[in-house]
Amino acid sequence: MGTIVFTGGTVLIDAAPGRGALTSTAIAFRDGRVAALGADAERSAAQDPDAEVVDLGGGTLAPAPGEGHAHPLLGGQEALGPAIRGASDLQGILDAVAAWKAAHPDAAWIVGGSYDATFAAGGLFDARWLDEVTGDTPTILRAWDYHTAWVNSAALAAAGITAETPDPPLGRIVRRPDGSPLGTLQEAAANDFLANIAPRFPLEQRIEALERATRSYAAQGTTWVQDAWVEPADIEVYLAAAAQDRLHTRVNLALRADPARWREQLAEFAEARRRVRKIGRDRLSANTVKFFVDGVIESRTAALIAPYADRPGEHGLPNWSPQELAAAAVTYETEGFQLHLHAIGDGANRLALDALEAAIRAGGPRERHHVIAHVALLDPADVPRFAELGVIANFEPYWAQCDAVMRELTIPHLGHPRDEWQYLIGSVHRSGATVSFGSDWPVTTLDWRPALATAIARRSHTDPGAEAWLPDERIDAAAAYAAYTRGIARQALAPDRGTLELGRTADAVWLSADPLGAAPDAIAEIEVFGTWLAGIETFRAQPAPRISTPSTASPHSKETS
Repeated sequence: MGTIVFTGGTVLIDAAPGRGALTSTAIAFRDGRVAALGADAERSAAQDPDAEVVDLGGGTLAPAPGEGHAHPLLGGQEALGPAIRGASDLQGILDAVAAWKAAHPDAAWIVGGSYDATFAAGGLFDARWLDEVTGDTPTILRAWDYHTAWVNSAALAAAGITAETPDPPLGRIVRRPDGSPLGTLQEAAANDFLANIAPRFPLEQRIEALERATRSYAAQGTTWVQDAWVEPADIEVYLAAAAQDRLHTRVNLALRADPARWREQLAEFAEARRRVRKIGRDRLSANTVKFFVDGVIESRTAALIAPYADRPGEHGLPNWSPQELAAAAVTYETEGFQLHLHAIGDGANRLALDALEAAIRAGGPRERHHVIAHVALLDPADVPRFAELGVIANFEPYWAQCDAVMRELTIPHLGHPRDEWQYLIGSVHRSGATVSFGSDWPVTTLDWRPALATAIARRSHTDPGAEAWLPDERIDAAAAYAAYTRGIARQALAPDRGTLELGRTADAVWLSADPLGAAPDAIAEIEVFGTWLAGIETFRAQPAPRISTPSTASPHSKETS
């Protein structure tokens, strides 16, 4: 691997919060690592006639952002079904399904995602609405939360779901007043249907979907992704894609632990990890086990400490008992797995923290890098526990805004004061805990730029006149970008990434402006011109741009050579 030298702009070496951004005028990569900075980097270009010199054109080269929680295979597969994500109302969903059926008249099933649950009262959708456009073709559509599905009558029949069918463990079949299934399935009822009834796409289509997803990540500068929900059938897709060099970013697999059979899965997960390591591709790892502790607030399946404000007596739908979750956490940590726990409700977050505390006590003193993902609703009393236990808080910052879902579903379900306990990013950051950021794509956009802006402003960048939602939970640009870089490096078990300091892995993104100096409302418009993963180019905009006005440096930046 030759030498690459970047000049003609700003090099953001480190976005470490608290000490100010560290910058330089030039940087050199050699053998996949940062070899020189400033004048030393410029001299290396002059001394090596074979060096590639990249003129940043007044832009910024920054540490590449990572993705702390997403579902790239699921996101890539959405393109294989009806284009319902872009629908603006219920009729738009039906029109998209009708158009797909007309274009695929011989399809045995229609499988798609993701619809907006606010298009029907309470997020409840009727099978008969789909019947009008699908006829007798079994159809299942995922909601954007990926915890809920909408099926037509033919799909219900294919699964044998009737009024007499009981709710599955950890799932819910929404019913009409007469007990017949409405057509909306929640949690395990939806996921079991997709796993056991709906057919999978052919292997090659799934590999193409995964490749398409990782290309999208590379095109926005991302070099590491946590796939946070991996089923056994997905492993073959990843192994094939890695063997064919069709992964354009690193991906770590989080293997989903089933509450009903997690003990049997221990050997299966160890074997999956062994197979991934055996193929020897540095862009694929399987270091993590995923636990769904609960569901989501919008369908009242998130586990709450106190009942839902608009459904007294209901505390949600926890997937694990405290005893079983703690036992599983201890067992999998003993086997050397990183733990990644989905926790939405305040009850689920407390349960997750308790389980990790049990694992830490059982395993004795050593450094760990376990993750609680989403941390959507957190009792303020539990804020300091992340730092005390060394647990990484993985937030999806794009959710930290008061949008239609928040106004119409989330806040009414929670009531006051819990509505103000949401996405306490600032509080957790100030406590000294490690914060990492993700998107949960395809639940919401995979683009880190509008999410970064939301973390800073606590409102949508498209509505600059809106008031900040829970403004005390804002963080500054350096802390927000560090959650995508330094925070992700710790989560990825990669201490040599996250900055562009000498000797670090050369993961970098070429941006049209400095994300630390740009106004929050302008961050989403920053362009990506190139991406390098360990010094290997994974994306380059063509033709090479020339930026007329250099980006504004952070007001607290430090220059280094």
